[in-house]
Amino acid sequence: MWVALAFLSAFLLGCYEVNKKISLNGNAVIPVLFFNTLISSLLFVPFIFLSFYTTVLDGTAVYVPKASLSDHIAVFIKAVIVLSSWISGYFALKHLPLTITGPIKATQPVLTLVGAMLIFGERLNLYQWIGVLFSIASFYLLSSSGKKEGIRFAHNKWIFFTVLSIITGALSGLYDKHLMHSMDVMTVQVWFNVYQCIIMLFVLFLLWYPQRKKSTPFVWKWNIIFISVFLCIADWVYFYALSYPDSMISIVSMIRRSNVLVTFAAGAIFFHEKNLKNKAIDLFFVLLGMIFLYLGTK
Repeated sequence: MWVALAFLSAFLLGCYEVNKKISLNGNAVIPVLFFNTLISSLLFVPFIFLSFYTTVLDGTAVYVPKASLSDHIAVFIKAVIVLSSWISGYFALKHLPLTITGPIKATQPVLTLVGAMLIFGERLNLYQWIGVLFSIASFYLLSSSGKKEGIRFAHNKWIFFTVLSIITGALSGLYDKHLMHSMDVMTVQVWFNVYQCIIMLFVLFLLWYPQRKKSTPFVWKWNIIFISVFLCIADWVYFYALSYPDSMISIVSMIRRSNVLVTFAAGAIFFHEKNLKNKAIDLFFVLLGMIFLYLGTK
């Protein structure tokens, strides 16, 4: 069941990435991210009140139990980690083609596996090592494809932002598995969004607002709402998958990155991005790496 939930989360995550790209085109990054966190929080706040002050949600999957101070601190730490990943990822996505950022982010499960080895004592078998090598090869091929579009991986700061987003994203995935051992899905989901919104409010008014006239202006786009809706559902399904005792973060993380199929198709159809034939080969290596990683965890 948790594998099916991971695939559903991957599809929803792909829809989220597409709407994020549309929202960021020619737009200010920080306000888009703030409204994303604000709308996500507003979607979940009613569940807090209904859980705390009524019995309507008692016994349902969306009931929000009262959390301890230590639980709130743990969720706040997650919010900081995720926002670090999002801010760097949003800036990268704004300045790079979707057909470049999508496959690069699909290599994130490799870092998650390495983290699982170091933190949880997991060891790679032959199939998993083959998967890692295919993923590394795909990254090299993507750098070659990027040069044809004037994107040099070693000298492009937005590639660095993408890599930073991947590293913090992998850290978040490992931390999620740790949280799901002892915390309720809705506790993490709800308060994580609330704390993100509060942090982004400070970022918006302290960093972006004073410099807004010197940077890209903010334009409201309705896709910003879809960013929040798709992400909230994708994350809820993802956390629920991790709550299964036999779930494996390495497999779930890998499956979630199959959203690259959705983003690649959108980059070709909606954004008319270039050099698709070569990127399709790069994508094939990414998916081949995912297959071997999956076979290695069977």
